[in-house]
Amino acid sequence: MSAALSRRGFLSTTTAVSGGLMVGFHVPALAQATAGAAPELNAWVQVLPDESVVIRIARSEMGQGTLTGLAQLVAEELECDWARVRTEYPTPGQNLARNRVWGSMSTGGSRGVRESNDYVRKGGALARALLIQAAANRWGVGVVECATAAGWVTHGSKRLSYGQLAAEAAQLAAPADIPLKPASAWTLAGRPLKRLDTRPKLDGSQVYGMDLKLPGLLNAAIKDCPVFGGKVKSFDASAVLGRPGVKKVVQVGDSAVAVVADTWWRAKTALQALPVVWDEGPNAGQNSAATAAVLRAGLDAAEAAVGSSQGDAKAALAAAARRVEAVYSYPHQNHATMEVMNATALITPAKAGAAERCEVWTPTQNGEAALAAAAEASGLPPSACEVYKLHLGGGFGRRGAVHDWVRQAVLIAKELPGTPVKLIWSREEDMAHGRYHPVTQCKLSAGLDAQGKLTALHMRISGQSIIAGLFPQNIKDGKDPVVFQGLNAGGAEGALGYAVPNLLIDHAMRNPAVPPGFWRGVNLNQNAVYLECFLDEVAHAAKRDPLELRRELLAASPKHLAVLNAVAAKAGWGKPRAKGRHLGLAQIMGFGSYVAACAEVSVSKKGELKIHRIVAATDPGHAVNPQQIAAQVEGSFAYGLSAALFGEITIKDGRAEQQNFDTYPVVKMADMPAVETICMPSGGFWGGVGEPTIAVAAPAVLNAIFAATGKRIRDLPLRKHTLV
Repeated sequence: MSAALSRRGFLSTTTAVSGGLMVGFHVPALAQATAGAAPELNAWVQVLPDESVVIRIARSEMGQGTLTGLAQLVAEELECDWARVRTEYPTPGQNLARNRVWGSMSTGGSRGVRESNDYVRKGGALARALLIQAAANRWGVGVVECATAAGWVTHGSKRLSYGQLAAEAAQLAAPADIPLKPASAWTLAGRPLKRLDTRPKLDGSQVYGMDLKLPGLLNAAIKDCPVFGGKVKSFDASAVLGRPGVKKVVQVGDSAVAVVADTWWRAKTALQALPVVWDEGPNAGQNSAATAAVLRAGLDAAEAAVGSSQGDAKAALAAAARRVEAVYSYPHQNHATMEVMNATALITPAKAGAAERCEVWTPTQNGEAALAAAAEASGLPPSACEVYKLHLGGGFGRRGAVHDWVRQAVLIAKELPGTPVKLIWSREEDMAHGRYHPVTQCKLSAGLDAQGKLTALHMRISGQSIIAGLFPQNIKDGKDPVVFQGLNAGGAEGALGYAVPNLLIDHAMRNPAVPPGFWRGVNLNQNAVYLECFLDEVAHAAKRDPLELRRELLAASPKHLAVLNAVAAKAGWGKPRAKGRHLGLAQIMGFGSYVAACAEVSVSKKGELKIHRIVAATDPGHAVNPQQIAAQVEGSFAYGLSAALFGEITIKDGRAEQQNFDTYPVVKMADMPAVETICMPSGGFWGGVGEPTIAVAAPAVLNAIFAATGKRIRDLPLRKHTLV
């Protein structure tokens, strides 16, 4: 097979929305691949002679605690000494060479634990079974007579450590059956253990992509055409090549120019001085106002893809005793990760006995997708490339499906073979070339009967499709299923809990030139705002208590109802509270979990908003580390409130207007409310925790603002509005 075909096949595999399962844990032939190295028990577990246990984690760590949570699940089944556990990332090149034994390396959609829990637990259980078998063989007893605890196998008064048994265990055949513990028997999983990555972050030993140092390293700064879809027309390299430390000026693809220097600051300042003429292309006239007009037209368009339908919503609306209507909108938003996009690439030329090779060091949410980008940019087969994954200084979806910075770093490194080149985007570049949260509008129409009961609901969403922008091959009959997150008729991903007799939810796809991407919480964010704020409008129109209306509509959805009741009770809904304090509710199901929030706010006579506290409940099915869940919920409100209060990317002349945090602010400590978390795992399923509660942040606050002021905010962010 040709290198081009190999890359094409690999790209189609690794950029799929969901990766395939692994094809076996135990690889005895590779157990002694390196002379003198400690053998691995399987792809997930290696026990060293000093009793250290290495647990390999295929998913990425970006602050969400996945590394610790997955290690807990493996260690639970392995029954090792948690104090001796350390972790390492396998590389995507190793995964490819071993027939994807680690399965998917994608970390997004709150899938890190919920979609890999089964096979990582089996990795730990298999390792434990092999260690028991090795001990039983030594003692000449049956495996059922042996027990394990804290890194030891025991039989009566006899005991052997895992380190003593590992070499023998690695040579044994895997048992046919690998039973897993029920959650009720967990002793490590389910506990609020301290995170494994805290100490290196505190003592500064944790290496992020921007920290990486390699011998002979050069640094690169890059400037892409500021207009989406534009190209480089010309540039004058001679204007900067004589500056101190500057080594090379490189055109990167059709649309970007980079300067390479001995330090990044010298590269950046030379780039700023570089004369570049841009061909701005057909999108130079694009602006947010024109996009908003296109989306408004879509609200009443005849054609739309149906996401969910029950009864005859249009007929029921026409016959309703009363109709309630509203139009909401949600803007483009940037991921704004604290660590900007960066990668270090090294192209090693072919030598006698060794082929050309491409290596990349980068923070990525998907090592395999990064490897595919490196292979495509280098022109080498994936087997001649490798990506070394580093901890991420924030991901939020930006470092998942698209690896444009990896491609750029490799293209630059090709111009300097044998020299490692670290590419770091400036903050301005990061703001100008994000993969933004999609822009949408939503028209909602509700029908009420004479008694004020909700009889019909039509939600028309008009706007951008992430799937059309990233994976157009997955659009079927004009429908992007991701648009309907939280509004689905059923299923584990994001089911609508409300029972409405006549329901229609549809989408008129309208795609501006601004590139979309998966942004933490994705479409659940705006869908929760649209639905939960509008239900408050319906309750007000019907003179109903918003909690009671929701309870009525959720009567057949006990898990949705349970989290809603939990936050209402803890927040004191319906009970007296301090003067000027008001509450707002929201609930939704997404990323496999059920979530709800109750926000308590006050608005001064000058219109100053104060969010005093938010009570948040999550039912993720199983709770691997309650401490991490609480931290994720708290962090998700910081992110969600940043979006609700401040987050908006506006387009003028085909480019993003916001350049840095002075024009794209985030929540400060003074803005952040107290967050009270309720973790209420009901068992029987695995849900995510990194993203779902972001969605209920904005609607809970917006509903509380209405309770305080009587004013409805239907167009985010809040900073555009006055509250008096």
